[in-house]
Amino acid sequence: MNILVLVGSYRRHGNTEQLVDLIKEHLQKEADGMKIPLVMETVYLGHENLQFCRGCRICFDRGEMNCPIKDNLLIIKAKMQLADGVLLASPVYVDDVSGITKNFIDRLAHVCHRPEFFSKAAYLVATTGSSPTGKTLATMKMALRTWGFYIAGQSGYKMGALMSQVETREKFTIQTAQDAHRLFQSIFQKSHLRPSFYSLMMFKIQQMSWQMEKDPDTIDYQYWQQRDWLNPKQTFYILHKSSWFKIVLARFTGLVVKKMMV
Repeated sequence: MNILVLVGSYRRHGNTEQLVDLIKEHLQKEADGMKIPLVMETVYLGHENLQFCRGCRICFDRGEMNCPIKDNLLIIKAKMQLADGVLLASPVYVDDVSGITKNFIDRLAHVCHRPEFFSKAAYLVATTGSSPTGKTLATMKMALRTWGFYIAGQSGYKMGALMSQVETREKFTIQTAQDAHRLFQSIFQKSHLRPSFYSLMMFKIQQMSWQMEKDPDTIDYQYWQQRDWLNPKQTFYILHKSSWFKIVLARFTGLVVKKMMV
């Protein structure tokens, strides 16, 4: 099993990293208990060469390989492609994700058009001094869902300005163990084969959007066409195990929502 941990904080050994380290410990215990080899890699986004998105749309129009910014984005993306699951953690900055995390999400905007992480699970973590974590988690959840990830769960942690490692362990050992269990089991049980109602609905909305594309030569249209996702019989990115009732209801809801958007 391969898990990639993405830390959206520049501050080393701060609250976010402490929480992530605890979750990683529990992930290793889960793997050891089930005798499953586990490889984990941690990427500190704040210490990577990740420049700001310039809004040039080249990744949309010509593909991400043609992005004029030559930094570490595609290296990180390749690590995501190799992973079975991703743990994404961000501190709360002004009631939302950190600028580092937001820039990372912005730079992967092309994946919103061309989802590719539909066989992977993700767990989301937000840390805060005292403010709510809901908006931060919602921002990460919307992005990763659109990229195709199965969202195994999410957790918000209120930790003050800076909690000591001893206090972090004493206060959050149980909750971080639960987080690790949810992510590990989602990967192990291949939960992505049972997409949520929301994910099925969003696939229908995306599918209709590209079926209505007026220029079939666009890279987005070709991406969907090559994978047969434009086929009206295709209900998700991959073969899945959702009930027919959930599929029908999700697709009908997606149809109604899409028509309201036009």
